[in-house]
Amino acid sequence: MAGPAKQADKKHDKKPARRAVSVNKKARHEFEVLDTFEAGMVLRGTEVKSLREGRISLEEAWAKVEENEVFLVGAHIEEYTHANRLNHDPVRRRKLLLHRRQVKKLKSQATLKGLTLIPLDVFFNERGLAKLTLGVCRGKKLHDKRQTEKDREAKRDMRDAY
Repeated sequence: MAGPAKQADKKHDKKPARRAVSVNKKARHEFEVLDTFEAGMVLRGTEVKSLREGRISLEEAWAKVEENEVFLVGAHIEEYTHANRLNHDPVRRRKLLLHRRQVKKLKSQATLKGLTLIPLDVFFNERGLAKLTLGVCRGKKLHDKRQTEKDREAKRDMRDAY
């Protein structure tokens, strides 16, 4: 009887592989994503608690490379409601944790004309660590947005036809 009990335990041991906290929907509409990187974030305790409640906005956020470090700028993590004077600054710059090779690649791509580093989403991985998906993006023109919308409608119509 030990076999079925072990199988039942295995089902409950699994944690969700990726729990999304916030998705920057505007980024995929406004920008063409050329490459993506997964990065950790240096956060304070109250920021992590606010993230677990889903209180983050990536709408106006972007990342920049300074020397050999990458920083998230403009992301708004609301103050934690149960903290008092030890709360964090909601719009402070947050350091992103990447490998040296990734930082060099981001730095070279970000210096090219018209490319921007945009946060696409924030999530908690299977170990419970807050991660950010960073996209190397190029801005879309109005006609590109219209073409994307036409393609999406055509796919939807084809799917609905069956």
